[in-house]
Amino acid sequence: MADKKKLYKIAFGLAVFTIIYNVAEGLISTYLGFEDESLALFGFGSDSFIEVISGLGIAHMIIRIQNNPDSKRDDFERTALRITGIAFYILVYGLVITSIFNIWTGHKPLTTFWGVVISAISILIMWILVVWKRNVGNRLNSAPILADANCTMVCVYMSIILLVSSGIYELFGIPYIDSLGTLGLAYLAFKEGKECFEKAKSDKNCCCD
Repeated sequence: MADKKKLYKIAFGLAVFTIIYNVAEGLISTYLGFEDESLALFGFGSDSFIEVISGLGIAHMIIRIQNNPDSKRDDFERTALRITGIAFYILVYGLVITSIFNIWTGHKPLTTFWGVVISAISILIMWILVVWKRNVGNRLNSAPILADANCTMVCVYMSIILLVSSGIYELFGIPYIDSLGTLGLAYLAFKEGKECFEKAKSDKNCCCD
């Protein structure tokens, strides 16, 4: 019982760390993305802020299942999911429109160096979180925590897209690659938004299962 309580504390600590990290990542990425005129980095940072809303729902979920492992998703979590879903759809709309505009006008970022740095750091940290969450989820035999770990992988995929697009532009200066990377981020954000609404309507843990 004591070991279980400790594991739930670790799970909650991971959720809080994820929130704090996403706030920091969002602030840094949106600022540098704006300064460097890199839409991919700016969009990546905007996604991080949305993940904060999702993270609050996850932290609440961990407290709920610790108190009652058999309980169903409550109103707070469903509301957080709907707000997150709406925010993702707004982000997708903004990224797609701006990407098309940038391609049309031939806009290119000043540099994507910071996109490479931030995405590399994010891949490392998010992968550690995925492994740690899976370990805790398996030890608790908790489907919701395991589902959260699987969904955290989307952050890894987004980081990889940012790393590839930023790296290619920084090395070869290929036009439109920043905008193409942004469209890749928009696709994943759309999938996340759709998943949020699906989860809000049911008690299933995650479409990433």
